[in-house]
Parts: sequence; structure tokens; C-alpha cells
Amino acid sequence: MKAYLRGQKNDYNDARAIAEAVRVPQMRFVAVKTVESQDVQSLVRLREGTLQARTALVNRLRGLLGEYGIVIAKSVSALRRAIPGLLEEASNGLSDRFRRLLNQGREQLLALDAHIDVLTAELTAMAKQDDRVQRLQTAPGYGPIVASVFVSIVGDGHQYRRGREAAAAIGLVPRQHSSGGKNVLLGISKRGDRYLRTLLIHGARAVVNAAKNKDDRLSRWINRLRETRGINKATVALANKLARIGWAILRNGSRYRPA
Repeated sequence: MKAYLRGQKNDYNDARAIAEAVRVPQMRFVAVKTVESQDVQSLVRLREGTLQARTALVNRLRGLLGEYGIVIAKSVSALRRAIPGLLEEASNGLSDRFRRLLNQGREQLLALDAHIDVLTAELTAMAKQDDRVQRLQTAPGYGPIVASVFVSIVGDGHQYRRGREAAAAIGLVPRQHSSGGKNVLLGISKRGDRYLRTLLIHGARAVVNAAKNKDDRLSRWINRLRETRGINKATVALANKLARIGWAILRNGSRYRPA
């Protein structure tokens, strides 16, 4: 409603701008989420926040160990495997105080791992009970988490007239900077939900990597695009296609049928 705001920002001007925007033809509205979609979104956000907290903890511990001249690979599992040996080794130059702090960090890491496993198991169990999530998982690139997040944000798909609108709402279409009849297309717009867009791109990357030795229609399209445009553009293009496929599955109540 920013385009309809007159004067400075206050509650009265905001309410007047909202009242004007509602009456505009072809205005796009946000779909109201169901209680089930809110539950899935809450579960996904909590899991995402826990993953970020674990990543921050791992990076913090790796940085502190680096100050003592101990370099650990950039991996959660690598740090998890290395800490017990560092605590037991007496000749690595770690002080008793830092060993105690490192052990506390290890316990915190294990607690975060357990929390992530609980949230992932609950999200997987919810995915098995939702027919829409099950139908989405018939498409390539969709696992329980990606499908659950897609359903919680896109819903039944009826708020979009076509698949391109769904992909545009997620931010997977080119950003335009056109003027005077000259069409200029830039990178993707990156609108909408960042987490869903990230999951779709990760799922598309797995499909692109698995398409090397396949000969179906989708794999041939992926390999041809990968040769001409590169792996990154092919991945984003496939993520756009997966968003449209997901919209069609939800809108039509169907399953994925490879051509």
C-alpha cells in the first residue's frame, strides 16, 4: 500500500491507504493461512532457527580453536568428531579452563543436534499425514521438508492464476528494468519467502547433479541448459520449473506425471 500513502506515515494515513488499495482492480491479496499451515510454518521456523544456532556455535568453536593453532574442517560432523580427541590429548596446548569451556560447547552442540532431530521427526510425521505433501513428493526435488514448506506458503494454489505467478511470488523469475520498449532482464527478483526459495534451489541442485546419466525428457532439458548456460543458471531455472510443477500439483489435486 506504499504507493497509496499520502502524507507522512501514521495510523490514519496508513488506514486511508489500505482502504484505497482494497478497491483497486486486480489487486493481489495474501491468502489467509489455515491453522495447520501455521503449525507447519512454526515448526519449520523453529527448525531453521535451531540450524542457524548450531552453525553459529560451530563457527564460534572453530574460530576459538584456530586461536590455539588447531584447524578444524568446515563441517559440523568434523567438529563433532574432533572435540573428544582434543579434550583427551594433553599435548595440544589447550589450557584446563578452555578444555572445560570446549566441553560445555560440545554439550551444547549435542543438545542442538537432539533438538533438530526431534523437530525433523515431527515435521516428517506431519508430512506423512498430509495428502498434499505426499503428492508433492512425487515430483523431483521435493522431499518432506521442501514439500511441507511449499504447502504452508503456497497453500492450495488458487490465489495464483498460473504457475508463473507462483514462481514470481517466490522470487524465481527475472527482475525487470525495462523502459522505452526495451526489455532488460536481470537476475532473479528474490521476492517472497527466502527460506522456500533456498530449499527449492537446493532441491533443484540435487536433481541437476543426478541428471548427468539419465535420458528422460527433463534430464535432457537440464543437461542441455547446463551445457549452454552453466550449472548455476540451470539450477535456478529448474527451481523455477519445480515451483510451477508444485503449483500445478496443488491447484489440480494431481500427482507428478513425467512426460
